Amino acid sequence: MKKITNEKEYNIIKRRMDELLETVTDENYNQIPQSLELEFLSEIIEEYEKVHYPISTPTLAEMLKLRMYEMGINQVQLAEILDVSPSRISEYLSGKEPSLRIAKKMCELLNISANVILGVCRTTCRHNHQMV
Repeated sequence: MKKITNEKEYNIIKRRMDELLETVTDENYNQIPQSLELEFLSEIIEEYEKVHYPISTPTLAEMLKLRMYEMGINQVQLAEILDVSPSRISEYLSGKEPSLRIAKKMCELLNISANVILGVCRTTCRHNHQMV
């Protein structure tokens, strides 16, 4: 399989992929040959981006802020959900790790990956987990 070797190639291939996205649709994906090219280009772009534009696992604080935003709640309401004090939520937002009991609740009630809660894979793992 061809690999992208530099930023110039990357940009050219991205432009081609954008062109193909105007032609290939969900309805015609299995009927036109451009879908094979689109799939191939997607794969080589993904490989290039894994190396040159890696996405690190978010921190627990980032995920808690995201969940509060998604749920439309504040720190006090989050504290009620997790059955902890609001000051404890502030500690988590400042980087303190939760107890195992609270970590389990975060997994179950907020759908946050244990890897994120425990700070595992901060720089080496990619988003291979369905649950973030």
